[in-house]
Amino acid sequence: MNDPRSTTRDPQGPVPELTIVSTRVYRGPNLWSYDQAMHLVVDLGILEEYPSSAIDGFTERLTGLLPTLDKHTCSTGREGGFVERLHEGTWMGHIAEHVALELQNLAGHRVTRGKTRSVPGHPGRYNMIYAYSEERLGRAAGELAVRIVNHCVDPVAAPLDFEAELDDFLRLAQRVAFGPSTQAIIDEAESRDIPWLRLNSASFVQLGQGVHAQRIRATMTSRTSALAVDVAGDKSMTTTLLAGAGLPVPRSGTTRDAAEAVAVAERIGYPVVVKPLDGNHGRGVQLDLADAAAVRDAFPRAVAQSRRGVVVVESYVRGKDYRFLVVGGQVVAVAERVPAQVVGDGRSTIAELVARENEDPRRGVGHEKVLTRIALDEAALAYLSEQGYTPESVPEEGLDVPLVRTGNMSTGGISIDRTWEVHPDNVDIAEEAARIVGLDIAGIDFMSPDITQSVSEVGGAIVEVNAAPGFRMHTHPTEGEPQFIAKPVLDLLFPPGSPARVPIVAVTGTNGKTTTGRMIGHIMRGAGKHVGLTSTDGVAIDERLVIKRDASGPKSARTVLQNPRVDFAVLEVARGGILREGLGYDKNDVAVVTNVTADHLGLAGIDTVEQLAQVKSVVVSAVPRSGTAVLNADDPLVREMRHRCRGQVMYFSLAEPGSPEHLFVEKRLGRGGRAVLLEATPRGERIVLCEGKRRMPLAWTHTIPATYNGAARFNVANAMAAAGAAWAAGAPLHDIRAGLRSFVPDSYLSPGRLNRVEVRGAEVFVDYAHNPAGVESLGQFVSARAEQAAAEGQQVRRIGVLGATGDRRDEDIRELGTVVAPWFDVVVVREDDNLRGRPAGESAQLVAEALREAATTGGHGTEVLVVPDEEEACRRALDLAEPGDVVAMAVDQAAEVMQLLEDYTHRAQPSPRAGVLMVPDPDLA
Repeated sequence: MNDPRSTTRDPQGPVPELTIVSTRVYRGPNLWSYDQAMHLVVDLGILEEYPSSAIDGFTERLTGLLPTLDKHTCSTGREGGFVERLHEGTWMGHIAEHVALELQNLAGHRVTRGKTRSVPGHPGRYNMIYAYSEERLGRAAGELAVRIVNHCVDPVAAPLDFEAELDDFLRLAQRVAFGPSTQAIIDEAESRDIPWLRLNSASFVQLGQGVHAQRIRATMTSRTSALAVDVAGDKSMTTTLLAGAGLPVPRSGTTRDAAEAVAVAERIGYPVVVKPLDGNHGRGVQLDLADAAAVRDAFPRAVAQSRRGVVVVESYVRGKDYRFLVVGGQVVAVAERVPAQVVGDGRSTIAELVARENEDPRRGVGHEKVLTRIALDEAALAYLSEQGYTPESVPEEGLDVPLVRTGNMSTGGISIDRTWEVHPDNVDIAEEAARIVGLDIAGIDFMSPDITQSVSEVGGAIVEVNAAPGFRMHTHPTEGEPQFIAKPVLDLLFPPGSPARVPIVAVTGTNGKTTTGRMIGHIMRGAGKHVGLTSTDGVAIDERLVIKRDASGPKSARTVLQNPRVDFAVLEVARGGILREGLGYDKNDVAVVTNVTADHLGLAGIDTVEQLAQVKSVVVSAVPRSGTAVLNADDPLVREMRHRCRGQVMYFSLAEPGSPEHLFVEKRLGRGGRAVLLEATPRGERIVLCEGKRRMPLAWTHTIPATYNGAARFNVANAMAAAGAAWAAGAPLHDIRAGLRSFVPDSYLSPGRLNRVEVRGAEVFVDYAHNPAGVESLGQFVSARAEQAAAEGQQVRRIGVLGATGDRRDEDIRELGTVVAPWFDVVVVREDDNLRGRPAGESAQLVAEALREAATTGGHGTEVLVVPDEEEACRRALDLAEPGDVVAMAVDQAAEVMQLLEDYTHRAQPSPRAGVLMVPDPDLA
């Protein structure tokens, strides 16, 4: 934000009219930040005239609601800096940014990054950017921040129940947050630079990418055996297996009938435990039942928690309740679990003591916090009654009153860390139990009078084995040292030295990015990689098209990175996806930028080529220090992107020796840099890989099919960019060479990109060129092909089919006609099926008018026809073509046009003038 300036105040004073105009969620590096961020465009209205210092009481009201804002440093770099700015005067968008960050901090999310910048050309509007950890919470933080700022401007005009709103916000944070166990694993993953992706709104998470990915759901992992989970869920089966292995377990039996439960209890001997066969979290478990009446009374509560209606009756093992956590066959933590209880003070009732205990900020609902709130439910009331208490009883000072029988954290219990006190015999027993059940992560419930002594001496037994055990009693014990148990979990999923990421090559640019991406993918497949490729045609896994759509955005990138077959990703990155969501991943090992020319200008706030270059440079900013950016040295806007790269920079250039661009690259090579250049030889032009003074010949351009004997200069550039990317990714030179030589620009490997079909002796090329730079390059190629034919004595005409996209500016559409005029003898102007908001015929007419004007002023004599329907336009061009002519079709629906070409050679031809609208020449009217 700019410093406060002198403004003309509204005589009526400030009005609380800060509003949110639009919201974007960036899920990866973006135009504003290296990391994910929330982007709100806010409108200050009359508040543009009122910085914070000009509103009486504003700063005091805001800091009264959020006193922790005094910890914000802002631009000063020291605590309290933001409050200083408030007193000096700063604008409401900047203030809302800090409030949104602080609200998330209050919810336990540590976020600090933010910036607020004015929207060019829109006084009073600002881009408000701030970090977030959870998307729904980040969005809610921005919305609440705006309400808070408006309230502090004028509490009467913008009333706000701050406490209620904050409570609602914090409850949302609790609902969307990961549980302590999942969060511990994610925190450890982040510390190891292992990427993660939330797969649902709960605790289902992917760690790593592609072939290296592992999944977790809470503390169940990709390696957790479903059979082992079933065994652990059947307490009777678990006990049978453990007893068969000679491990200490209680005597037990199962039943569906209360009377039979009594019989089992009398057979094994009182006291007994009654619990559901397949329950969890201690629900329905009743301990120390001393007679038949107690068993009959306990049976209904146990059977109600059993999914299969089966109840376990087992001998009661006296002692303390311990939980052993076993990961990968080793005990990594041990906690003593103490049942929920209150301590009397001689004045308060049990209900009051429980309420006071629940005020502990560490207690929440379920597993949302490190401790669970204590509930005076039916089971608790019954247990109190057994002890002679009611909720209104006042226990004497210092008296412990247990509220539940079990020490489960989910029923309000507390934990004491005992990891370093356990006897080795007991450790061996717990590890053996996990191995017998077959769980990679297991919670072993152990009852023993003293865990520091062997159970063989003091007694004790394993009473339960749990799949998906909770971590919070170990990571956040009520007493004792926390155990960093996420480390062995990550060691299990990603052993030290094993990869978690797949190499990512991101390709962007105005033209050529699809072909370049396909070339890179083809090279890497030849090198033995399983390639996931995104492009404007769809998502392909090992050349199989799995999704057919424009897949050059972040969602498609995530689709590839989730695929378990992919060990190399080539991602086409378009400007639209960057502006809409960011990259969708955190970094790319190689970034390729082919060029930046005028296209899509006037959309989404991008009005100049320089702004477009800023957007596309995001992929360069996402290159880590170990990565490489492959940049087109012949494009000054791309060349400047080197300043945004943290890794190495490799250039590619078609420039001739002695040119400024060539000298620029040679200077970098003199410093040990790398580049891909062209070299003239007696046998022709060839591509050379350069590193410092070293020169490594790669391939003659005429041997690369995509260049059509070197005539397609844009594909020469694309091949050089692809070679540089594959080289940077570690591909051997012979694989790069073989890949370029075998990449044929047909409708299979490269649909819609300079596909060649011969129709009745005429050469027909189908391409997706749709902007001025693209169609001009296509025109240059057609002229080069025509010159090659003319050199052989053939009479050749150059025929083109082209159309403009309707959502471009008028001047951009007209430029299409202007640049193409010198390269064609006949141009058939068409329109896309999707007119994108323009009236039918308008885009075609603009192109045709520009073509006519350019042909007249340049003396080209270009014949112009308008055939709005794309298929009919292509038919007309074919009807005009004679053997030897070169026809270039810049189309929107390439697959349909290729089908037309195939059918055209087998069908009767239509009338040459069908569907043609001749463009009148005013000079002849």
